[in-house]
Amino acid sequence: MGLFDRLRGDGDPRVAFIGIDGVPYSLLDGHPDRFPNFAAIAREGSAGEISSIVPPESSACWPSLTTGVNPGSTGVYGFQDRETGTYDTYVPMGQDVQATRIWDRVTEDGRSANVFNVPVTFPPQRNVDRMVSGFLSPELDAAAYPDDVADYLESIGYRIDVDPKLGHDDDKTEFIEDAHETLDARFEAFDHYLSADDWDLFMGVFMTTDRVNHFLYRDYERDGEYVEDFLAFYEKVDEYVGRIRELLPDDVTLVVASDHGFTSLDYEVHCNRWLEEEGWLSYRTDDPEELNDIADESRAYSFIPGRFYLNLEGREPRGTVSPEKYDDVRDELAAMLESLEGPNGEAVVERVVEKESAFRGDHDAIAPDLVAIPANGFDLKSGFNGDGPVFDTGPRIGMHSFDDASLYIDDPDASIGEADLFDIAPTILDLMDVEFRRGEFDGASLV
Repeated sequence: MGLFDRLRGDGDPRVAFIGIDGVPYSLLDGHPDRFPNFAAIAREGSAGEISSIVPPESSACWPSLTTGVNPGSTGVYGFQDRETGTYDTYVPMGQDVQATRIWDRVTEDGRSANVFNVPVTFPPQRNVDRMVSGFLSPELDAAAYPDDVADYLESIGYRIDVDPKLGHDDDKTEFIEDAHETLDARFEAFDHYLSADDWDLFMGVFMTTDRVNHFLYRDYERDGEYVEDFLAFYEKVDEYVGRIRELLPDDVTLVVASDHGFTSLDYEVHCNRWLEEEGWLSYRTDDPEELNDIADESRAYSFIPGRFYLNLEGREPRGTVSPEKYDDVRDELAAMLESLEGPNGEAVVERVVEKESAFRGDHDAIAPDLVAIPANGFDLKSGFNGDGPVFDTGPRIGMHSFDDASLYIDDPDASIGEADLFDIAPTILDLMDVEFRRGEFDGASLV
């Protein structure tokens, strides 16, 4: 692999990790003729479908992928979390990730790391050689470290994210053009810093894939208007992964992975509206806007995606569900979710996961009591506006899935099998010969 060798006195092996946010393995594996570079890695190395985490939401997935532990240890459960003992909420950022990241382990081992566009990493850390924060970051100059990185990225038109509002238009032409421009600049930056060849760990994430999936995935699965545009975009992703593979020195192993899968979306399900209709949730005001507006008599509330919390006495400030009734009330809510039907009588929820089954660690006090994993076609949303129908449609026609995430390792000795997201961090460290204790991770090395 690679066009040249770098002579290294220490002989330490290196890893280049390329994230492809939200890309299903079935998509890449199902079109080997259109995606020949992914097919080549699968043929000459190892590849397979892996499972994501509960819940399969990017803000929770990337902290788990980059630490190898579940949200109970990372302290990040989704795009919105709540403060312990209050109804205050916040958007988790990089400093809220409480577990040790891969690049921290690498730098502690005396080696260098470059980290580009990994979600939930703002503000950029100063203990790595280069970092550009990803999803949830503000303008580029605040997201890049050191300053010369921001200067270079600005010169090539680098963007932290595509403009998702363009995907709301019926005509997707401008959105697709923006997605290509964002992808092109991202690859140009990766190519530039990979070619500098002054790193031991390189981590870079293409997040535009997730954006394209949200607004075009149903067209792909059901042969819609933009199916060829969708496949053409992924042909470019495949081309860029192939070019990265070719430029890597022989002492580098390429790992490519997604944080969750994807499927078509038919209905958004407004869970707090459903709880309200079922008599589980009410508000103290006629114009609710936030969690703190729920009424004292409320028994439950929801956060995206499909996270359900009991209004528990002694935990929530105005909790009304007594600890003695916790199990019975939670079982009742789980049964209601399992029996919830969509507009056409189909099951909305594939399964319901109790907190003890998914979350373990020092930061599980804010864990949801239940997480509902939706059936294909349904996306479990939350909001506190108290208006609108339970089932609705919007501009998004693709949604995250727990299964069908992707993992490619350019090493024929890797054994992916029944792997999941937690296995990626220890695998990267093992490939780099960075020592760790197996019990530090919820996953295990695949090599």
